[in-house]
Amino acid sequence: MSQDTSRNQDRIARTSLGTGGPEVGVQGLGCMGMSFAYGPTDAAEARATLERALELGVTLYDTADMYGMGENERFLAPFVSAHRDEITLATKFGIVLDPDDPAKRGVRNDRPYIRQCAEASLRRLGVDVIDLYYMHRRDVNVPIEETVGAMAELVEEGKVRQLGLSEVTGAELRAAHAEHPIAALQSEWSLFSRDVERTAVPAAADLGVAFVPYSPLGRGFLTGAFTDAGKDLTEDDFRRRMPRFTGENAEANAALLEPVRKAAGDRGITLGQTALAWVHQRAERYPGLSVVPIPGTRKRSRVEENTAATRIRLTDGELALLEPIADRVAGGRYADMAFTSAGRE
Repeated sequence: MSQDTSRNQDRIARTSLGTGGPEVGVQGLGCMGMSFAYGPTDAAEARATLERALELGVTLYDTADMYGMGENERFLAPFVSAHRDEITLATKFGIVLDPDDPAKRGVRNDRPYIRQCAEASLRRLGVDVIDLYYMHRRDVNVPIEETVGAMAELVEEGKVRQLGLSEVTGAELRAAHAEHPIAALQSEWSLFSRDVERTAVPAAADLGVAFVPYSPLGRGFLTGAFTDAGKDLTEDDFRRRMPRFTGENAEANAALLEPVRKAAGDRGITLGQTALAWVHQRAERYPGLSVVPIPGTRKRSRVEENTAATRIRLTDGELALLEPIADRVAGGRYADMAFTSAGRE
């Protein structure tokens, strides 16, 4: 078998990013950790990971203006410039950080702020248009129709191609979609986090909106990469502030990985591949729903492992083994769930 043939076999399948949306690989790449939130980074390896992901058919690259206060967008800019016509570029606005206190966060969705953020992201990324522009979090003090209306103005001006939302309820998605077509909804969805199945996922399927699960690997916990963030991760890793990853919660949740270990061991695959395969197959329960998980990594070996998961089919028995996990997870996704869709349902 030639090297080119082997490489083609490794490439992932493609899907539509929502009704009428661009065609992208069925798995994207979350780029946040390459320069933000997860401790020290090997920049050279992270850049190589971007290139390897593209070789494997990953075409949706996800960032946000708040990742390192713009640093993540600047980090991606050379890669984007080199491959502009090959990739779908997604970034976000809406979370406001305090430079003096990184743990302190606010949310803004007003028209002047949206325009300011879009212009700044365009400059940092070095592009003329953002392919997919997300509202990162919902400001409940601003009607969602008003926020989406302001985002739609950017589409009309040619600065944004398609609109996305993150962490909204099914009702909020429907209201937004009535104002302007929404291409994608990005929210946490994994073996550990299934609250989006209440209203958000069904609404996305009904409206033809793609679902983009972030943290499908439970921020690395589902891979077994760490068992207690307070003990295993560096001081600057924000997972140390997430309730389910420390103390008694972490101990209880680590025990929940046993069914994942069994399913993975029986198949000769990794825990992470088992978790990603579950997300892809779970989406099949919702007719018409396209799903593009965006596991984050900064290592080539991990992106190879993750994309290989798109070719794994779990059996009914394995799915049944994994089914009870989410209901038993100890601790919330965030310390303050008010900023999530679950916090408004």
